[in-house]
Amino acid sequence: MKKTSLAAATLLFLFFCSMPASGTTQPDSISIKIGQMLMIGFRGLSIADAPQIAADIRERHIGGVVLFDYDVPSHSPSRNISSPQQLSLLTQELQEATQIPLLIAIDQEGGKVNRLKPARGFPPSVSAQHLGMLNNPDSTRAAALQCARTLKAMHIGMNLGPVADLNTNPDNPVIGRLGRSFSSDPAVVISNIKVTCSSYRNEGIIPTLKHFPGHGSSTTDTHRDFTDISGTWSENELEPYRALIASGYHDPIMTAHVFNGKLDPLYPATLSKAILDGMLRGKLGFKGVIVSDDMQMKAIADLYGLETAIRLAIEAGVDILLFGNNTTYDPDIALKATEIIRSLLQKKIITEKRIDRAYQRIMDLKERYLFKCK
Repeated sequence: MKKTSLAAATLLFLFFCSMPASGTTQPDSISIKIGQMLMIGFRGLSIADAPQIAADIRERHIGGVVLFDYDVPSHSPSRNISSPQQLSLLTQELQEATQIPLLIAIDQEGGKVNRLKPARGFPPSVSAQHLGMLNNPDSTRAAALQCARTLKAMHIGMNLGPVADLNTNPDNPVIGRLGRSFSSDPAVVISNIKVTCSSYRNEGIIPTLKHFPGHGSSTTDTHRDFTDISGTWSENELEPYRALIASGYHDPIMTAHVFNGKLDPLYPATLSKAILDGMLRGKLGFKGVIVSDDMQMKAIADLYGLETAIRLAIEAGVDILLFGNNTTYDPDIALKATEIIRSLLQKKIITEKRIDRAYQRIMDLKERYLFKCK
């Protein structure tokens, strides 16, 4: 048996063994495997505030949650984060609710994309653009270590960063204008990402490169619109991924919802088998977890029904479907996604082998970073 298969089987065995033997119905393994493929956002500063996410963890076995400091649909500054003390308690409560350790994720890039703000008691941070302009390994290492140690103290195990996009369009409303890219020079991006990822790993934090195959040249924001980069994207934007993967990177990579007719004339990257399975896994040789960008962003949600989007994403090669619940809010999104995936399996549209592959990659990641016997 392959190492990843053994790890997955071991964790599944331990999960079943930890379930009470009498008076309860143990979940079937496919329910667990489907659940592990879901990362869900929620409202609430504590488990008591968030009974739906507690049910998603306990009953639907979701594999991860994503945290935000601001609730976009309600225009409220109250979401999951009010202070270090509150956040530390919340994340511990979330882990205590599960048998398989959760991926607790956050977008803590630094600068403008920063969920842990000084106004709420967290250290100040700098942008990737600032670090890229300095292009000093010590400065980048110091910023990454501060970020990683803050996340570790908050029991947050996964950062949805660093950004691997090239700053090819400084007027890009979602990358360049927000200072999220280290540089337009692939060499600067690569060197800073290597330092950042190494610093994260040294503190036990999972890095996540984003947004494949490159979002830096876009002129619109996938949160708001269909985003076509066919005329602006260049092969150069793959260089950070090519170099990192060649050097042994096998932590997660997040997809972009961008449409690139040069790479796939039908589907945006998150839903494209040609881009994810063919290019990222095939040509670049990536073997780790592929995480979708938020499946509720308008570039996907406005053009595809939920079932179609989930089917295409899984067929394309996505292992973790992220529903941030912060573009629109649907407290039942985990239940809906679970039922859709199970239906696709029953109809033999998605194979159990495909679910197994995703599950094994997720369990391998968790074994490396998170798993501890309870």
